Amino acid sequence: MDDLLLLILSSPSGAGKTTLTRRLLARLPEFTFSVSHTTRKPRAKEVNGEDYHFVDRTRFEELVANGAFAEWAEVHGNLYGTTLTEIDRARKQGCTGIIFDVDYQGARQIKATRKEAVGIFILPPSLQELERRLRGRASDDEDTIRRRFDKSLVEIEHYPFFDYVLVNDDVEHAVATLEGIVLAERTRRWRMAARAELLLREGVVR
Repeated sequence: MDDLLLLILSSPSGAGKTTLTRRLLARLPEFTFSVSHTTRKPRAKEVNGEDYHFVDRTRFEELVANGAFAEWAEVHGNLYGTTLTEIDRARKQGCTGIIFDVDYQGARQIKATRKEAVGIFILPPSLQELERRLRGRASDDEDTIRRRFDKSLVEIEHYPFFDYVLVNDDVEHAVATLEGIVLAERTRRWRMAARAELLLREGVVR
């Protein structure tokens, strides 16, 4: 295991993980965002290569066949996946952490091969608020809204799989909580062991 902190953020659609991810990245410039591939259409203001790599289903399936993904899944009728090169890119850029914005299926796949990855599940304050947020998206039609809302309980059922659970009832408080989790994970014994052992070796030499 290396010192690159793998931070997984997951939530039902509309719980605010994209907003929280952007706020956390603004506070932690040494982190980078894992840009996933998806077959869904871009929403307003989304930028190809920054928010997602937008590809068609044929290209996505080619990447699957070539073993390019660390994780991938079909969500709400669209394919989403994280390529293995994202972790390598973060390490080469000298980042200390990388944030994955994935669903519970993607989180499970990442944790299956990278057990040190830290999973955080984000809950909405209530289902009523979740529906309100989903309806606030001008890009989604009624069928899409209902499908995402109906899927939310299935997604919430997977919260026990994650290391941390937080309620996004106030964005600033939620971001501060996320930052606190990062700071706590930075001081895990296994991450600090090399520094402690160095001090012990110095003591022996003296």
